[in-house]
Amino acid sequence: MANKKNNQPIKKITQFKLELNIKTVFIIIFSILFFSYLFRSISKEVKQALPEKPIAVILQDIRASKINKIEVIDNKILAYYKNESMAISYKETGDSFRKILNDSNINPESINTIVKDTQGSSGLMNLVSNVVPTILMVVFFLFLFRQAKGAQDSVFSFGQARVKRFNKDLPKTTFANVAGVDEAKKELEEVVDFLKHPEKYKKLGARTPKGVMLVGPSGCGKTLLAKAVAGEANVPFFSIAGSEFMEMLVGIGAARVRDLFGTAKKSAPSIIFIDEIDAIGRARSVGMMPSHDEREQTLNQILVEMDGFNPTEQVVVIAATNRGDMLDTALMRPGRFDRRILVDYPDVTGRKEIIRIYSKNKPFTDMVNWDKIAKRTVGYSGADLENMLNEAAIHAARNTKEKITMEDLEEAATKVKLGPEKKRLQTESDRQLTAYHEAGHAIVSHFLPHTDPVHRISIVSRGMTLGYTLIPPEKDKLHETQSHLLEQIAVTMGGRAAENVMFKEITTGAANDFDQATSIARAMVVEYGMSTLGPVNYGPTRDITEWGKSYWEQNSVSQEMMAKIDQEIKTIVTAGYELAVSTIDKQKKLLDKVATALLDKESLDQDEFEKIVGVKSRQDLLSLNHNP
Repeated sequence: MANKKNNQPIKKITQFKLELNIKTVFIIIFSILFFSYLFRSISKEVKQALPEKPIAVILQDIRASKINKIEVIDNKILAYYKNESMAISYKETGDSFRKILNDSNINPESINTIVKDTQGSSGLMNLVSNVVPTILMVVFFLFLFRQAKGAQDSVFSFGQARVKRFNKDLPKTTFANVAGVDEAKKELEEVVDFLKHPEKYKKLGARTPKGVMLVGPSGCGKTLLAKAVAGEANVPFFSIAGSEFMEMLVGIGAARVRDLFGTAKKSAPSIIFIDEIDAIGRARSVGMMPSHDEREQTLNQILVEMDGFNPTEQVVVIAATNRGDMLDTALMRPGRFDRRILVDYPDVTGRKEIIRIYSKNKPFTDMVNWDKIAKRTVGYSGADLENMLNEAAIHAARNTKEKITMEDLEEAATKVKLGPEKKRLQTESDRQLTAYHEAGHAIVSHFLPHTDPVHRISIVSRGMTLGYTLIPPEKDKLHETQSHLLEQIAVTMGGRAAENVMFKEITTGAANDFDQATSIARAMVVEYGMSTLGPVNYGPTRDITEWGKSYWEQNSVSQEMMAKIDQEIKTIVTAGYELAVSTIDKQKKLLDKVATALLDKESLDQDEFEKIVGVKSRQDLLSLNHNP
């Protein structure tokens, strides 16, 4: 067995060399024939452009010894003169030039004339020289096209959809492998049950849902849900990406749509899954953009196919996209995609379930606090959590540990969002500025009543930042209050406030903080109605990137109102900065202690931070805030 395995690479190399040699020989032969054919064609055109003389004049010039050589091709006579000029003449078809010379009393052997008579023998040569290169040229281009398309594709398979059919022999993904998206899973379980037991629903007059649209951010489990449907349903499952419909040739996308749906109908009941459908399902252009491009023709064909289903055909289309706002309205109407399912970031319970699934077959110490990990990873998608656990295992292996610890998980969670640590060479003054800046964020967050507890502070550089302060939400929130948003702006301004209070100097390190604070303040004024301008939405009603929709629309907000909006944003941000400065002024001693600890340890977790400043008690802070 070992010898056979060892011989396989040698056979592959030999086969590759043989194919390469055959291709090389083929290309050389084709090139020779092609250029030979080209040369003959050029020579033929040149000869046809020569001055024409009657055959009697040619015979007179032969008698006068003006001609050096005669070349006869079929009924053409080419005369090569001694003065290096040429002429062409024509004889009757079937006549021999030697006979013409003898009839004119000219002896070809006695004069300085060379006769080349190809009459009667050039038919086969012309056939070979003209037809064979043409055939070889066609075969050569078909060969090149086949190589470009792939060995498994036929030359005439443009219109066939490159769909992947689910193989039952492969390891199956089921709904047991999906967590954190319970509502979406329930909807799809119903679709699978409908395909498995249609009689139960048809008794009550229910019809098969034609389409299910999965919409949500990247990494939240849309494709995983589709794989689970494939694993659960005992029906043919066809998977294809939206970009695979597109081709350079016009009409190929529509042909592939017809082929895909035709194949699914023959296998009904069946499921079609189109991943990243926004590649072909974007809203069709209106007005200034062309409306007959390949993408729109493909979309039109999908609309026709989905609307043309018979009630008895059990074919369900599942599609996934993270740009649901850009899809065409005709695609999203009932009767095509009947159900629109939001696949969003998981809550704390969902994160626990996702971690439980992906932590299988990984050894962890007993000190790992999964509740703390689930709370710490607010805003993480399922893909982020899987990547976090994998990075934790890599980190533990790198440090030659037998089990994954809480430190490994913390490092991995930070790395997933902020990037790996960077050991930048910093001066002592730079480290001190960074320490006070990050301590300022933490102190302001700790001593304001509506903010969340500080999870971790560090002056270790990651990504584009010299340090960071992690303040994840203590619990998942569905609403944001005005008080929390105002204090959140104060926390983002805490770094600049600490620099100003402690050093009487400001740095460029707060640029990203200003960006976050301004974004929050703008949303409060423009979208949330949390300003003196009242509960009015001043934002755009449509996506300004949609050509033909809002491109020509005038801004509905006047210049005077825009100036008032800018002033309100400035007022809110300034109030947040003043709140941060007043908090830092009151807690200078604790700020010094936290900054000193950061300079010594570089990173502080929640317990270490609270040992310095005390445990955050929301009731005490509220009473302190009302009774200073």
